Amino acid sequence: MRERFARRARLRRPAALAAPLLLGTTALAVGPAAQAAPAAPAPPPVQNCSAAYRITQTLDGGTTWRMCWHYEGNAGLVLDDISYQPKGEPAPIKVLTTAKLAQIHVPYDDGGNEYDDITGQGFAQGLQEMLPAECPGGTIKPVKVPGAWDPAHATVNGLCATTRARGHAYRLGKYPGEAGATYQGQGKDLLVYAVNKTGWYEYITEWRFSSDGTINTQVGATGTLSPGDYDAGDGRGWPIGKGAKDYATSHSHNVFWRLNFGLDGSSTNKVEQYDSKITTQPNGRTPTTKTTRKAVTKELAGDAGPMRWWRVVSDIGKNKDGHPRSYEIVPGRTDKYTGRGFTKHDIYFTQYYNCQQFASNNLANCGPGVGNSVDKWVNGQALKNPITWVNVGFHHVARDEDQEPMPVHWQGFQLSPRDVTAMNPLTPPALSHHNGQY
Repeated sequence: MRERFARRARLRRPAALAAPLLLGTTALAVGPAAQAAPAAPAPPPVQNCSAAYRITQTLDGGTTWRMCWHYEGNAGLVLDDISYQPKGEPAPIKVLTTAKLAQIHVPYDDGGNEYDDITGQGFAQGLQEMLPAECPGGTIKPVKVPGAWDPAHATVNGLCATTRARGHAYRLGKYPGEAGATYQGQGKDLLVYAVNKTGWYEYITEWRFSSDGTINTQVGATGTLSPGDYDAGDGRGWPIGKGAKDYATSHSHNVFWRLNFGLDGSSTNKVEQYDSKITTQPNGRTPTTKTTRKAVTKELAGDAGPMRWWRVVSDIGKNKDGHPRSYEIVPGRTDKYTGRGFTKHDIYFTQYYNCQQFASNNLANCGPGVGNSVDKWVNGQALKNPITWVNVGFHHVARDEDQEPMPVHWQGFQLSPRDVTAMNPLTPPALSHHNGQY
């Protein structure tokens, strides 16, 4: 330990540069935003939408997120042309072409009911009017619901874009004997979300964009337990009435997302899988670990495992260190449901076909023998324009606290930037030379 401190002392920061850094945020702009005059050459357009469907937000450290949105008659909220521009980058960096929910599959443990909430239960039609208190400090946008079943529900004030504090963005303190300061930053995220009512459940579809380039997406289930499903027995449900009665039937929420990456504006991104294996060494020494890379060149149905992860890699863009830009897919906690073929895997990479939009009960007819769920679309084709499907499950065994209303239970995943920038985009100026061995 003394050797570590000694090495740090040799890398001591000048006292004159030691000043705490606090991060600020700018106001939210949903719609046309005042932008500084672009430097020549002007960056390529990344928001191919009118002002009413445009979201622009500058966050702590100077990071700007830009995107478009639209609303589909089945999938609900869809985000388009998502780009990320940290401070110091001359132009926006395109991340995703489209991102949306692709299914909420809800099978009940007693085998009595099974729902595809997105494509079979009117998910998009159930867009909820959002109260001002639900969008603190933000803007609620009017949403036109395509093919509205209820003409009075054709336009709903149902989309919120706001910012929310996330706590520490980073922290770096001094070592004993080292002159200098503690560097820390408190950050905010851009949040975009909507609420859809399907039966007794209400789903909060949330997208969260951070100043370091991270994207978190999750679905929160709330509302109330279905009173028509208080008919389960022990082992299939949980008693929520007085004594051992009113067994609420247990069930799963298998949520799928469909992501069409467009890193640096290209549709021909690459997919890579990484696996790390621990090899035990003799004589009690620390085990060694080796990480291997596998290029995923053909369609894949993949399963998360110990020390396994995937990334989508730009085929044309590199950061200032010359490393290809990519985004790592970081799955959240999941309860894998193996009752259906399309729910047996955590992630799918398929070749792009426009008709393949939903992970199950796909509404479009993709042709004879193609099938209508994502597991049927993994047929060994070459991945020239890969589509990413992420499956995160939650097994809901009800509890007394779920009534009423039900506390939100969340499920989702993260997209983490990997080599998108050469350093942390929030690095304080005093540390900007700390790149590699310095």
